[in-house]
Amino acid sequence: MDKEKTLSAFEAVMPAFGIFQDKKRQQLMTELCCKGELTVNELTATTSLSRPAVSHHLKLMLDAGVIKVEQVGVERRYSPNLEPVIKKLKDLTAALEE
Repeated sequence: MDKEKTLSAFEAVMPAFGIFQDKKRQQLMTELCCKGELTVNELTATTSLSRPAVSHHLKLMLDAGVIKVEQVGVERRYSPNLEPVIKKLKDLTAALEE
């Protein structure tokens, strides 16, 4: 096992692990994965969270790179962005299995 490669792989995936420690963000991601694209208002309607709370969690998730946003007219539509996270998890798994 290449220790440096493994530590680097852990470091790369930690933002995603950290962001999903929160149950509310897990719930928001589940909604996004099930429905594809949603606005803040649509997400607020599917949870018990306030609109400001949903916006706060979405900002953290955007910063961690696990979701993406697209401006469509006056709406901002949020969707999962899991491909980079999955690649990092695969890299970590490969490093651990070496």
